[in-house]
Amino acid sequence: MAETLLQEPEVTLELARQHGLTDEEYGWIVEKLGRTPTFTELGIYAVMWSEHCSYKNSIAVLKTLPREGPALLVAAGEENAGLVDIGDGLAVAFKIESHNHPSAVEPYQGAATGVGGIHRDIFTMGARPICALNSLRFGPLDNPRVRYLLDGVVRGIGDYGNAFGVPTVAGEVYFDKAYEGNPLVNAMSVGIVRVGQTVSAAARGKGNLVYIVGSATGRDGIHGATFASEEISEESEAKRPSVQVGDPFAEKLLLEATLEAIQKGLVVGMQDMGAAGLTCSSCEMSARGKSGMVLHLERVPVREADMTPYEIMLSESQERMLVVCEPDKAAALEEVFRKWDLHAACIGQVTDDGHVRVYWHGQLVADVEAEHLVLGGGAPVYHREAQRPAYLDHTLAFDLATLPDVSPKTAGSVLLQLLSSPNIASKRWVFEQYDTMVRTNTVVGPGPSDAAVVRIKGTQKALVVKVDGNGRYVYLNPRRGGQIAVCEAARNVVCAGGRPLAITNCLNFGNPYKPEVYWTFKEAVAGIGEACRALGTPVTGGNVSFYNESPEGAIFPTPTIGMLGLLEEVCWATTANFKQPGDVIFLLTPAAWLHRNDLGGSEYLAYVHGITAGDAPHLELAEEKAVQEALLTLIRAGLVQSAHDVSDGGLAVCLAECVIFSPGLGATVRIPDAAAVRRDALLFGEAQSRIVFTTSAASSAEVYRLLQGRPVQLVPIGTVEASERLVMYVGETQVLDLERAQLEQAYEAAIPAWFQGA
Repeated sequence: MAETLLQEPEVTLELARQHGLTDEEYGWIVEKLGRTPTFTELGIYAVMWSEHCSYKNSIAVLKTLPREGPALLVAAGEENAGLVDIGDGLAVAFKIESHNHPSAVEPYQGAATGVGGIHRDIFTMGARPICALNSLRFGPLDNPRVRYLLDGVVRGIGDYGNAFGVPTVAGEVYFDKAYEGNPLVNAMSVGIVRVGQTVSAAARGKGNLVYIVGSATGRDGIHGATFASEEISEESEAKRPSVQVGDPFAEKLLLEATLEAIQKGLVVGMQDMGAAGLTCSSCEMSARGKSGMVLHLERVPVREADMTPYEIMLSESQERMLVVCEPDKAAALEEVFRKWDLHAACIGQVTDDGHVRVYWHGQLVADVEAEHLVLGGGAPVYHREAQRPAYLDHTLAFDLATLPDVSPKTAGSVLLQLLSSPNIASKRWVFEQYDTMVRTNTVVGPGPSDAAVVRIKGTQKALVVKVDGNGRYVYLNPRRGGQIAVCEAARNVVCAGGRPLAITNCLNFGNPYKPEVYWTFKEAVAGIGEACRALGTPVTGGNVSFYNESPEGAIFPTPTIGMLGLLEEVCWATTANFKQPGDVIFLLTPAAWLHRNDLGGSEYLAYVHGITAGDAPHLELAEEKAVQEALLTLIRAGLVQSAHDVSDGGLAVCLAECVIFSPGLGATVRIPDAAAVRRDALLFGEAQSRIVFTTSAASSAEVYRLLQGRPVQLVPIGTVEASERLVMYVGETQVLDLERAQLEQAYEAAIPAWFQGA
């Protein structure tokens, strides 16, 4: 028992403001409690009502997304991650989250703890993580600080993931001035669990015991959730204490201990301690279970002296879980975690009155109603003002005629220039720092494929996973950009042979209090919803990251889509590299598709001409669905040798990549000329719903037969050759003839060149 009562700072309106609460929100707290909150209660409300935890500015919009489907085993937001039935008694748990703000000020630990946190969301449910993905955005590489951030983030992801023992199998890295002051680091984890063997993140059963398990609690990460709910500024560097510190070896022990405890039936409920730490896990578990908790914080294992209840409740120290256990199983639970050399401290018990009561050596320091604090409960829900951005009038007025077209003399050099763009160039410098093969399930990893393929041991099945998004498209046309993000992720999964099942998303936007930002957010979410409905890929959950702004301005609005697909037969896995000379190269498009001057938002405009303008590329959702279904039909019939979607850089870059991925092979291609369509649009335009695939010459007739009557267009555009060259014609005019070595040099050397000698 403490000799004297705990003395906490006096709570005032000004102190509430310093915690990020508005005057109105502070008034609601006082009204709900019927008194002035204690200092610990103020901290609890501040983190739980932060944007990062409460989604107060986004939840009303998110509820418009399609969140139900026959394969979904839990509703979106109901548990720590989405859960999708894939048959044979198996389910996939998957989720993506952001760690943008921490990575901006401490890139190594910010990225590392992002990886650790997202894996915990998966194994807290009882699923074993089998692969990881990431989506990264940075400023231009000519900026030394950008190179420092990229290096730190990649090392953080690699060191944590490699030590933890889960392969990083896919990802994307983009560079643009819009992300210079505020990088994006989105991490995704995918796990496998048997149906019926999952654990809910809910506290149930009056009298059941509450344990904190895993690592000891320190002061790292305090107010990390509120830090993620404000714009990055010059003062952000001083907030390094808000960045957590990760220990992948402790997390590996926690993984094994957690799964063992679940398999032995020792766990009633469990939740990861991520954002807002013990505060969030205790309040959310109580609210989900329609219960409450009594917590005794002096029992929490700590690694720093003189920690206060406020600090213990708000700490975001990593590798910790909150577990509810029946009293007669407590000894067995403690033994499991002791065996794995981890703390398992009983810090309280479950109640049935809906309150979370926090004690410090017998002194009540907080008494809050759980339901009043959580997302979907009593947390504030705002409908912000939305206004179409004025810049769209300027960008949509862009006149392509003001730019010179490419000629047969310049097309080849432009292609090489595009292949050296960091957005298109090989990301080998990044993914070779990751262990992509650990656990030996990786069938297709980073490299010559549109998506990763991961075998499910003990079955003939495999998962096909992909992250995708293009902030430039969303900036120019938020609704269509949101649609494209979903469609391209699905198209990539299809090109690898998988059937798209469901998505998780990470929505990265600026300050929601700015009407133009909020309008863009609403439009992008509407586009995501429309595409998901069209493709039958419901949203299982995800993350919203607002306040991605720096003194230089907001990022491009960037929804990142994590797409889950299924291969019923792993032998159907398809890659982008050509397979043998003589194969026919087809361009698969919608039936009504015509070449058009579709260069708006393209990498060609941005990288070659320094222009971000025009409209986002053409897309029709019904056409997209038809193209994807057509390719899946051909793959399942065993007729597709290779497949690669047309995306960044257009058709010419797509074909060049196929050649780069195919040592010893090349291609001769002829694109039909089109009246009134510019040559650069034919070569480098990024209109959607297009796939390049190859088939053997003997199979061509069967390809036509299977697609007969479908609303798609099949155009043979060339042949795979034994010579290592890419030769392209537009109509009868040869526009480029490049050796594979030239293409490969431009593609492979671009990013490493910035780090040579570093």
